[in-house]
Amino acid sequence: MKIRNNRIAHRGAFNNIDIPENSLLAFKKAIDMKWDIELDVQLTKDNVLVVFHDEDLKRMTGISKKICDVDYSELQNYHLLDTKESIPTFSEVLKLIKGKVLIDIEVKNTKRIQETCQILMDLLKDYPYPYLLKSFNPKIVRVLKDMSNVEVGYLIHSKYRSRLIKILLQSKFVIRYSKADFLAINRNLLKTRKFKKLSSNYPIMVWTINNKEDIPEEPFIAVCNNIMKL
Repeated sequence: MKIRNNRIAHRGAFNNIDIPENSLLAFKKAIDMKWDIELDVQLTKDNVLVVFHDEDLKRMTGISKKICDVDYSELQNYHLLDTKESIPTFSEVLKLIKGKVLIDIEVKNTKRIQETCQILMDLLKDYPYPYLLKSFNPKIVRVLKDMSNVEVGYLIHSKYRSRLIKILLQSKFVIRYSKADFLAINRNLLKTRKFKKLSSNYPIMVWTINNKEDIPEEPFIAVCNNIMKL
């Protein structure tokens, strides 16, 4: 993975005051600061791939609806926080970035796995610039890997709803099933014995870094929040 300075701007360069996360403005700021960019994609009800993190619109727009239940035409009426920024389509983001920096694309969990992955790869087929793909869902990782020759990563939490789910989703079996090229782990896992062993077999990306002192040394790749303060 060729990442600029082994660091990536998580959801762009945002402060969630006048520059909202995952907005075109946040991505412009990150490009100006010469940071590679992490972003999140998911489908609207009418199959438009948009860049947005949460399943629900409430936190960022004040609207209590899910992205998957809303047509894109309705989304265009909502603004991110108290700004003029709206939820961008993935196509708009590709046109903005256009190879200026690498894009680290997280595919959010969905019941429409095949459909989401196919639409994403269709949009990327004419994008000749560097990008990575990743997801928390091992099935999504596997589908993306089967669809492309691009590096695909498996995202791993430090906490899950139950111990059984945690054991399963952090297991070598699930990691192998996903066909992941790299692992993107919560920073709390970095020093655990289990992931120290895995780091000898897989490149490791570490998320989410909030402070300078938490940025790991190479060869680990750091996904950083609040990059304007780092």
